[in-house]
Amino acid sequence: MAKKKEVSVEDRLRALYDLQLIDSRIDEIRNVRGELPLEVRDLEDEVAGLSIRLDKLVNGLEVIDNDIASKKNLIEESKALIKKYGEQQKNVRNNREFNSLSKEVEFQELEIQLAEKHIKEFKVQIEQKKEVIASTKDQLKERETHLKHKKGELDAILAETEKEEQALIAKSEDYKTQIEDRLVFAYDRIRKNVKNGLAVVPIERGASGGSFFTIPPQVQVEIASRKKVITDEHSGRILVDAALAEEQKAKMEKLFTKL
Repeated sequence: MAKKKEVSVEDRLRALYDLQLIDSRIDEIRNVRGELPLEVRDLEDEVAGLSIRLDKLVNGLEVIDNDIASKKNLIEESKALIKKYGEQQKNVRNNREFNSLSKEVEFQELEIQLAEKHIKEFKVQIEQKKEVIASTKDQLKERETHLKHKKGELDAILAETEKEEQALIAKSEDYKTQIEDRLVFAYDRIRKNVKNGLAVVPIERGASGGSFFTIPPQVQVEIASRKKVITDEHSGRILVDAALAEEQKAKMEKLFTKL
């Protein structure tokens, strides 16, 4: 059985930098979308909330209409009772019965007054609710228009980038399988903890990419020898030499144009 070829440190470094270039490309695509997906989601939530509020307001109007109808029925019932008690007063046998019926009539008249007062209050509430409904409808229409516009923007960007993004994500996962787990773990950890998600950077003008801290000449020589994986003592990033970085960039640019 043939012995499995051992991957050299240089090959690991190249694979790690390739992975970084792929993931950085994914980051760029997502940066183009920016906050749009969140804006769209927030607008969708806002539109849904306004729609629910509008439904509640309209239902509230129906409840008030039912309350008014109930009060009107009560008024009619009270009027019928007043008429009934008035007829009964014509046939009373003594003052006690007459006074008792008079109190019933007074009570029903008070009921009518109270019901009419409530009806007036309900009508004021209806006018107030109608104003709020009109305002909410305007607000909902404006938000729906804004949402449609933002969705159009997002859909256009997705149409341009989604296919490439999915292909790059697949490539990223594929490249990770070619790198030993401990290095992938270190790479992912560094990416989460550093600015711009750059976990593997080349040496630029004697310092690690994006850093102002100079790397000692001896360490630079070690990095260029590609004999071991070396990290920047200040940022924790994995370092590669500029020549390797340029070679891998050229290679990956060809890959990107095919996606």
